[in-house]
Amino acid sequence: MTPLALDIPAIRRQFPILSQSIDGHPLIYLDNAATTQKPRAVLDAMTHFYETANANPHRGLYALADRATQAYEDARGRVAAFINAARREEIVFTKSATESINLVAKSWGRTLEPGDVIALPVTEHHSNIVPWLQLKEEKGIELTWIDVDEKGRVNLSQLEKMLEEKSMKLLALSALSNVLGTAPPLEKIISIAHRMGCLVLIDAAQAVAHHPIDVRALDADFLAFSSHKLYGPTGIGVLWGREHLLDAMPPVLGGGMMIDEVHRDRFTFADIPMRFEGGTPPVAEAVGLKASIDWLTQFPWKDIEAHERALLERAQRELSEIPGLSIVGGKTAERSGSLSFTLAGIHPHDLAELLGRRGICVRAGHHCTQPLHKYFAVPASTRLSVAIYNTEEEVLTLSSSIRDIQPSLR
Repeated sequence: MTPLALDIPAIRRQFPILSQSIDGHPLIYLDNAATTQKPRAVLDAMTHFYETANANPHRGLYALADRATQAYEDARGRVAAFINAARREEIVFTKSATESINLVAKSWGRTLEPGDVIALPVTEHHSNIVPWLQLKEEKGIELTWIDVDEKGRVNLSQLEKMLEEKSMKLLALSALSNVLGTAPPLEKIISIAHRMGCLVLIDAAQAVAHHPIDVRALDADFLAFSSHKLYGPTGIGVLWGREHLLDAMPPVLGGGMMIDEVHRDRFTFADIPMRFEGGTPPVAEAVGLKASIDWLTQFPWKDIEAHERALLERAQRELSEIPGLSIVGGKTAERSGSLSFTLAGIHPHDLAELLGRRGICVRAGHHCTQPLHKYFAVPASTRLSVAIYNTEEEVLTLSSSIRDIQPSLR
């Protein structure tokens, strides 16, 4: 076993949920691409807010409201620094990465006309497909698909040809596949798209907990992610956008806090980001998101990446030796975050259920990527996905458990 720079046992002790057992088996949580577990620092921060500062921000003229406003805006500033946004006003709080992408589709998307083109790699999650399909029905735009190779790498030649031949307005793609664990060369892709006048939206939901993100270095136009995949709470996501793009976009939700003035026959909306945050905002969740960023950034990214890379490399080696097991996308050293596989003659749901009885949490199904599974001619797969608190021992237990289960399922 490779010596680690991270003290994994100490890290694990900060996650209360990991100490439990399931039917007498230690909990092995390998479904981090769906959601991550939460460290004590996040739980305590949210409890402290509710106990000392709970109020509606940007509204009240009393101490609790001031504290809530400060906490909410401190979280916005922390997120801006985390992804190196130029200004905190470029950070819009949403419910999730899904809502962030929908916001762009339903607001910026109003500028599109019939015949305009949005391009997506076939690797995309449904949250970065369905909003554009809805826009296709509503506006008559065209949706075009970019192929990938057998390892899930985007076909750059096909992308360049599309950009030359079509009126492409937006390229929307994931920074990291939630099935294959492969990452496209974002900076190169963004540069190609921008040369042809095409905007780029990045779905960073999977990447945000595994690699540093610098929106200015990427030179993207929009970027979305969720708190709950970043060791933070559910119920809050982030949309980052270039200031001039957000400033030109109308609000989607109408209600409190997103207005400037309201009259009987008209209204004017607030400046960014408030115009996109109608209704009572998720203040405690924002506090939890800030706490999760503060917690994670105490560890060097190079150590996080090295630890998780070692886990997936070990998983590839161990799983590849199981008869009948095939890794979707093949073995690759470029994988990050997730690894998906099939087992000949065994449905992923059956395997996942029996593993679950042993306390091993993996995901089974199409993982909200039906076009990708159809592209690889795989109806469903089993996915393991790692986080900072996972260990090689857990990977070995998964592998040995699959071997134990395999004969009974056949």
